[in-house]
Amino acid sequence: TTNSTKYAVKTPPLTTPWTYEAGTNPWPQYPRPQLQRSQWQSLNGIWTYQNASSLDAVNSPPYNQTLANEVLIPSCLESSLSGIQGEYTIYSWLATSFSVPTTWTGNRVLLNFAAVDYEATVFVNGQNATFHRGGYFAFFVDVTDYLNANGTNELLVFVHDPTDSDPYVIPIGKQTLHQSHIFYTPCSGIWQSVWIESAPSNYITQLDIAAGMDGQVNATVSSSGNASASVQIAVIDRKTNTTVATHNGASNVQCTFSVPSVSLWSPDSPTLYDITVSLGNDEVSSYTGFRTISRGVVNGIERPLLNGEFVFQFGTLDQGFWPDGIYLPPNRDAMVYDLQTLKKLGFNTLRKHIKVEPALYYQACDEMGILIFQDMPALRPLQQQTLDNCTIVTVLPDAAQQDEFARQLGLLIVQQRNFPSIVTWIVYNEGWGQLLNYYPEFGLTDMVKQLDPTRLVDSTSGWYDHGAGDFSDNHHYANPQCGSPFYSIQSSPYDPSRIGIQGEFGGIGQNVSIEHLWNVQEAINTINQTYEIDTNIEAWNYRGHRLLGELLDQVKMYACSGGIWTQTTDVEGEVNGLLTYDRRVLRPDVGQWQADIQSLYAAASSRVNASMPAGSGRL
Repeated sequence: TTNSTKYAVKTPPLTTPWTYEAGTNPWPQYPRPQLQRSQWQSLNGIWTYQNASSLDAVNSPPYNQTLANEVLIPSCLESSLSGIQGEYTIYSWLATSFSVPTTWTGNRVLLNFAAVDYEATVFVNGQNATFHRGGYFAFFVDVTDYLNANGTNELLVFVHDPTDSDPYVIPIGKQTLHQSHIFYTPCSGIWQSVWIESAPSNYITQLDIAAGMDGQVNATVSSSGNASASVQIAVIDRKTNTTVATHNGASNVQCTFSVPSVSLWSPDSPTLYDITVSLGNDEVSSYTGFRTISRGVVNGIERPLLNGEFVFQFGTLDQGFWPDGIYLPPNRDAMVYDLQTLKKLGFNTLRKHIKVEPALYYQACDEMGILIFQDMPALRPLQQQTLDNCTIVTVLPDAAQQDEFARQLGLLIVQQRNFPSIVTWIVYNEGWGQLLNYYPEFGLTDMVKQLDPTRLVDSTSGWYDHGAGDFSDNHHYANPQCGSPFYSIQSSPYDPSRIGIQGEFGGIGQNVSIEHLWNVQEAINTINQTYEIDTNIEAWNYRGHRLLGELLDQVKMYACSGGIWTQTTDVEGEVNGLLTYDRRVLRPDVGQWQADIQSLYAAASSRVNASMPAGSGRL
């Protein structure tokens, strides 16, 4: 057989400081920090790849063949880091081989994928081991019965990622095959970590842990065997490494126990506790934070509460795109850089915008103390199609596509609900993929609350709001309309029976020189579509100060409980980030922004004790 084309980073339209630091053993960290086994082996690294011609290709897998190109896994096939930088990578074969360490003591081997976009069919030694659909979600399969008794095992994955090609209407967020200003390069393939691990025959499949400000822990330990087995849970103080609580319970049923005098988790003091769980010979480690999310009336206004207190939630719209890795940053240092930048400026929140991140991202937010509004990735947004009778209609899901959206929304909640940093789920953004012939957001909100009664739900961020969920969420550029007696369509008037927030505002842009721009002419041509362009950095900071000042007025005078500034970074043709897309230029005057953001928190605290009614119009 001929050799595959050797791996090398392709030159991206724009680099970051980390582009050439990814190496060939990327993301060595254990990928699932809240259900971690000690006997594991990363399969990340150099795999092989070749394009496939159609969906039909899955029926004739290229076993024991050398695929055309080496590829870096995990990566988006469209990214420069992949070594492929593909376009229209809709059908793909990806292959590697692995050996199981002889020292492993468990008698089962589990193969884990943290995320594959969009559909994956997994073959081990020529046998179809599993199929998974959903580009943002983890899955695993017990491959023990497919393994060779000794030596190497061939792993072959067929990936189908239609993105927004017809007739598909699937959760894709901002990905598109036809980029246009606010819609960007897609991500196909195995874009998060792959690993194998050792487990006994009855092993822990899922861990659900919710810990409240009262010290109460609700825990469910699910196991591969349906029969009830005893489980032991220990809670460990990270600072002193001492066990502060133990509990003996049973698998597959919720157990409840209390931890005395806990330190609470909050953005100012993100205290975490380590957890160990044993089920027979299976022992996993995890962690949690003790904190309670709720809502309540404070001085006559509906407020979001953290540990029983109104905390003003101020963050950025954070899309998680990278010029070199698209959906996946080159390494953990790059990923954390964005978060540290936000924290330094004084933000306590971010809105993870129609994308789901790897677990290590949420772990970093848990450790740093960042509140997350987590969006569900949108169904094929803002697209139109022409029917046979020449009428033009908005692309919306049919009944089966809507059911699949609901199923994947359920996966989002179940897979991410253990992270203390996530405080609010967002179902729809600006009506994208939202059916209007009935109001599906009500049923979806009920489903989310059933799967996770511990958080708030923002059913429709921006519009179309029919009264569902916990928030009255306004989007408006550039100036905010937060819990205020003025609004613009398609947002709705502030509804005082729910929490008033500014789900998006700001969005002011400032063009930069070509070495900091996504160097794709079509993207550069759309820069002037940015909501507002400020022609120099002084003007940009002045406008930022004025807009944060307007939000401050709304906190003081009206019922504003939080705001999301657009956005963390530039993305492709959008130049309205706090950081440029390459992360090399930080636009804010740091002292000015820190002061303006602290003023928001101070004004919100003064509303807690003030006797002045909302809407009296006095500053």
